[in-house]
Amino acid sequence: MAVDDSESQIVIVGGGPVGMLLACELAGLGVRTVVLEARTAVSRRPKATTLHARTVQCLQRRGHLPALVGLSAATHRASPFHFAGIPGLSISAPATEPEPLLKCPQEDLERLFEERALIAGARILRDHRVTEIQQTQDAVRVVAEGPSGQTSFTADYLVGADGARSTVRTRAGIPSRSIPATVSAMAGDVRLVDEDALRPGWHRTPRGWVIVKNAGGGVVRLRTLNCAGPHPARHLPLTLAEFQNEVSWITDRDIAMTEPEWLSRFSDFSRLASAYRAGRILLAGDAAHVHFPIGGQGLSTGLLDGLNLGWKLALEVRGDAGTGLLDTYDRERRPAAQKITDNARAQLALMRPDAELDPLRDMFAGMLPGGPFGDALASMVSAQDTVLPSLTPSPSHWEGRFLNNAVLDTDDGRTDVISLLRQGRPLLLLTGDNGETHRQQARAWQDLLHVVQAAATPELPCDALLVRPDGYVAWSPGGDPLSSALTIYFGERGGTRSPGPRGTPECGLADALS
Repeated sequence: MAVDDSESQIVIVGGGPVGMLLACELAGLGVRTVVLEARTAVSRRPKATTLHARTVQCLQRRGHLPALVGLSAATHRASPFHFAGIPGLSISAPATEPEPLLKCPQEDLERLFEERALIAGARILRDHRVTEIQQTQDAVRVVAEGPSGQTSFTADYLVGADGARSTVRTRAGIPSRSIPATVSAMAGDVRLVDEDALRPGWHRTPRGWVIVKNAGGGVVRLRTLNCAGPHPARHLPLTLAEFQNEVSWITDRDIAMTEPEWLSRFSDFSRLASAYRAGRILLAGDAAHVHFPIGGQGLSTGLLDGLNLGWKLALEVRGDAGTGLLDTYDRERRPAAQKITDNARAQLALMRPDAELDPLRDMFAGMLPGGPFGDALASMVSAQDTVLPSLTPSPSHWEGRFLNNAVLDTDDGRTDVISLLRQGRPLLLLTGDNGETHRQQARAWQDLLHVVQAAATPELPCDALLVRPDGYVAWSPGGDPLSSALTIYFGERGGTRSPGPRGTPECGLADALS
């Protein structure tokens, strides 16, 4: 029996960490949100475990992580990392920010975000598989098969966060550019018959790589890379015998193993959606981009998608977004995914076991520890080099740059930038003598803004800053007036307003895919 459910403003397909985070953001901003997830429970299979600096910084600004920051006498924090398996890279961040690398299993993040989404009022419907998507000028209708039969949902927007084989991307007809697989990779948790047969670490041989990590309780987590070419049966389930043979072949000695807890295969197949938006349908996470999983960048990239999209989509459905604001999601996040795809391919090229690459690997090993080259690579891998495209016609130097945390003295006491952004509202931060002038310019938008007057401090680059909920600077003095930026982001006030829910979308399907 079909049931119609028209109570939601946003439907999210996919309840992984990206979908659950987006549900947190939207529900926390008062948007009626439903998540449709095909799985009945959080997957226990090990996946990503690394969150990089910019993702950690943005998550904490939105209150989705515990209080990890303690003021330090040092000027920077640093965490050791690698590039293409070559050690020596150091990922750093200012001392007022969290540690640059956070190790946290993906399943724990998913549970955390789901709990927060439920508390905020989102509806999470598990065991619901999407079977139909219909987009009109005014809404999106989604049909899902669940435990009680068929249910249809009508919403203002639909977000596909449903993974690499995205049903939403396919049914919306959003094209993508892909790069075929060139390598075969495997992973699994097993017990070694000889516990000392493989030591933890990254092991390169003339045939490929074996990466070994202790998973606890006598279990080891193994990953392999075979650069001879893609496996001809890479879509079939991986068996223990095949996994054992692969590890043994790469190491050139017998490695006996038993008791597999999980086994998986993957490759360097890459895909990037040609558009992140098609009318009222948007993509996030692996539904939008897939790349070789090196350096722990995939999960971080998807979560940054959600943090970029959430507040914009909330403004849009409330009728408070400037014309074209929602389209900036594609312009800001798709180039970031392309950049990560490219650096993952570059790392894989360095990992190919050809002896001819040894001089290049040696050169990288000598350049990674410190210096401009290592710093540039560390900023790229951690996404701290991201500068967003300007929206105002005559931007200041700081527009589009990330605002580092700073301690502030306000009338309400001592606080910091991180704490001020946890409301999820754009922040107008004033520290100079012209504060009243800026307040007057922003008066028409004061219901949307969190306006804070603080004592002047050299920790801030300007005496007035408009800061987006994700921590990036939307405006600062030196370019167009504040009112211009506010109009671009939040629409005209006192005159024409942006269309409210179920109004005409900013771009049609054909426009989004052109």
